[in-house]
Amino acid sequence: MLESVCYRHPDQTTGIVCQRCHRPICPRCMVAGSVGFQCPDCVAAGRRQTRQGQLPYGGARSTRPALTSQVLVGINAVIWLAILLTGGEESPLFRMLAIQAQGFCATERYILAVDSPAQCAAIGATWTEGVASGAWWQVLTNAFTHLDVIHIAFNMVALYVLGPQLESVLGRARFLALYLASALTGSAAVVWFSAPYTTTMGASGAIFGMMGAVLLIAWKHHGDVRTILVWLGVNVAITFVGSSFISWQGHLGGLVGGLAVTAALIWLPREQRRLWQWPLVGLVAVLAVAAIVARALTIAG
Repeated sequence: MLESVCYRHPDQTTGIVCQRCHRPICPRCMVAGSVGFQCPDCVAAGRRQTRQGQLPYGGARSTRPALTSQVLVGINAVIWLAILLTGGEESPLFRMLAIQAQGFCATERYILAVDSPAQCAAIGATWTEGVASGAWWQVLTNAFTHLDVIHIAFNMVALYVLGPQLESVLGRARFLALYLASALTGSAAVVWFSAPYTTTMGASGAIFGMMGAVLLIAWKHHGDVRTILVWLGVNVAITFVGSSFISWQGHLGGLVGGLAVTAALIWLPREQRRLWQWPLVGLVAVLAVAAIVARALTIAG
């Protein structure tokens, strides 16, 4: 082993280096770490970083990492109850918040060739707004809209389990950006690849984005990703097996968005994170919105 002199005590030869800065340190300067030894300067820097609550990928450490997930669960639950109390599938609130690419006029059994709410009302049918007919809010509100109790229960359990873990690593703002961007990319896939009059709802796109985030973070930290891959694979398989009543478009669109946002957050070099993280996350959202606008203009034209 090559010997050098301690950077703090030049009269002391040593073969030990700090595990963080790799400067030589003598026995008087060695501070035991979780792996190897660290120098006093790196230990002090680590303590300052911990006190400041800095997270590995930027942002402040959440004092209550479950809070965002609890609020999201609460919003979903309130909207679900409101829909049930106002008519369920026939609720005007449901028709307003769920997403469909094109607005349509329908009776209980048929979609009618009527192009405006006024004409639809004149013949005693029900008009449902769509993204192409001006209901732009649906690209986000559909991610907070549920009908079936099993659907909302599954999504909210997944949110409550995965959300606090992701917020503990990413911080509140980045976790929320991940959630909403995944919902947007899920909506973009829905309006492009679903039939224009198909109604879609649910937080599943955002949930799949969170699954993708957990996978990438585990991979980045050399964790055992096999369990996550199995879990994700089972959910993808269920999506396609049940594609007659499950939106594979929303699920896979959300997964792609979650992977893209997480990659932007965790794989940038440390010195470039402050400059590029938010622009890249914003780019994912902008591309999703641009895709939605392009599809709406295609349908409307």
